[in-house]
Parts: sequence; structure tokens; C-alpha cells
Amino acid sequence: MEKGYPPQESAPPYPGPPLDYGQGMPQPGMYPQPGTCPQPGTYPQPGTYPQPGTYPQPGMYPQPAPSPPGYQPGGVFAPVPAAPVTTVTNIVVTPRLQDVPGQTVCPHCHQAVITRTQHTPGLLTWAICAGLAFFGCFLCCCIPFCIDSCQDVEHHCSSCGRVIYVYKRM
Repeated sequence: MEKGYPPQESAPPYPGPPLDYGQGMPQPGMYPQPGTCPQPGTYPQPGTYPQPGTYPQPGMYPQPAPSPPGYQPGGVFAPVPAAPVTTVTNIVVTPRLQDVPGQTVCPHCHQAVITRTQHTPGLLTWAICAGLAFFGCFLCCCIPFCIDSCQDVEHHCSSCGRVIYVYKRM
């Protein structure tokens, strides 16, 4: 007995195969033996399903596939009406600009440019400065203004010089 589980009885006996087991299997004599031909007059009537062991009537074989569009008897191709024209619109997705210069399309001059970055004091810079001053490090509170990783990053267009994006650290 294991950890509070009631004892398990043995599995019930195997009930056996289903009642309809083997009925879908071919029976002996269902298919003709290789090399034998059916006797004349044993073909089924047109439109009926052939019985097992018989062959379909001549002329009852599947018909060939329809000819391709524009094909006419005699091997002549006729012009096919043109399909409707589909307009494809390309959408350029640029990667998000962060703290390094990146390639993008300027929304002002519509040029593909690599941005020029400029670091400016942001909310994170002022928060670190206030935290250092609060804990009494008045001499160190100006350090975040000298560290680029504490400042926001402005991305400028290298063609027209306007601001494209500002990456804010906080």
C-alpha cells in the first residue's frame, strides 16, 4: 500500500475483438487471380458498381482530364483573359532605435539615413542625481550627467538634422 491510496484491483480481463472485426477485409476469391480474364457477359450494367472479382466494361474507364484553358481541338491555343492585377504595397518596418545610431527612413525628408545620436539628460539622470543627494553624496550627484548610459538619446537625421526619435531610458 502506497501513501494513502486505496489498493488497486488487477485490470479487468481483455474483452476480445469488436464484433465487426474482419468484415472489411477481403475474402478469398474477392479479387481475380493474375492472368485470368472474365468471361463475356459477366460485365455489370452501365451505371452500376462492379461486383468484386469482375472488371469494368470497355468504355467505362475514367475519361481524360479537361484540356487547359484556352486550348482548342487541333492543338491551337486561344488567348485567355488576363487575371485581375494585384497591387502590392511594401511596408518598411525599421528596427527600434535605442542608444546606438541606426538605419531608418526620416519622416521629414523621406531619405534612408543612419541617424546621428546626441545624449541629453533625462528623467533617469535627474532621478539618480536626486537619489545621490538624498543619501548625502552631494559631491557625486553630478556624475550621472557625465555618463552616457544614464542619459536619454536623441536620434537626428544625418541629412536634414531634425529629431527623428528620442530613446528615453526611464
